[in-house]
Amino acid sequence: MSEHKKFKYYYDKALAELLAGKIKKALPKFNDIAYVTKVSASLDDLELKARVEVFTDCLQEYLPEDYEKAVSGLLKILGPENKNETGMFKEGYWLMPVAYFIEKYGTEDFDTSVKAIEEVTKRHTGEYAVRPFIRKYPKKMLKQMKKWSKDKNFHIRRLASEGVRPRLPWSKRLDEFIEDPAAIMPILENLKEDESKFVQKSVANCLNDILKDNFTVAMSILKKWAKSDNKNTKWIVKHALRNEFKKKNTEALEIMDKLLKTSLLGII
Repeated sequence: MSEHKKFKYYYDKALAELLAGKIKKALPKFNDIAYVTKVSASLDDLELKARVEVFTDCLQEYLPEDYEKAVSGLLKILGPENKNETGMFKEGYWLMPVAYFIEKYGTEDFDTSVKAIEEVTKRHTGEYAVRPFIRKYPKKMLKQMKKWSKDKNFHIRRLASEGVRPRLPWSKRLDEFIEDPAAIMPILENLKEDESKFVQKSVANCLNDILKDNFTVAMSILKKWAKSDNKNTKWIVKHALRNEFKKKNTEALEIMDKLLKTSLLGII
């Protein structure tokens, strides 16, 4: 991926050809020529989300009508898992239409979609794809995400916290968690000592979101976590409070003072 090319322009004819070629090998009846032609003719002057939607809607048009068969074919093109905590967009950007296909067209098939999201997030991210499932199946999806929070794969554990962020950037807010974040707390508790910095950042960002709408609730948790001897938990607390430190919030500064006395985090 070039550092000088705007991200939206990666969703172009060349990517349509790449996707179509991969899908054609997995699903021989897929009309790759028609797909590339239609995508290419529909991208002019569109911004990123609209471009991805073109790719996705054309997938819906040319993939098998049976959703399970369509997803089965798409899973065959995913390639090897990303072993790193980076590259979900830089290397995995081409899978965004696949993730959006599940997000937009998969809500009637919970089991197939959840399994697909698990696989996609190991290469790209499923943080956006899970959102409509949380709205449609709140109890069922939260149970699944709590299970994900204990998965051995750090991408899936990150998905558990990133997917429930009340104010996830570039996504619709989850108003139910803005009103009351209690349902997502067990997920964050499972991840508070996670060894992966990728996961730690996600947990901290989720708590940062909660601070914006439920300050007292989030601060209570952070005060409790700040008493932990675990260095990962303490790092999460520090990162979650970064905006409050900048605002010189008294409670946040008191927590930082206690953290600094442990000599585990260093000075900001």
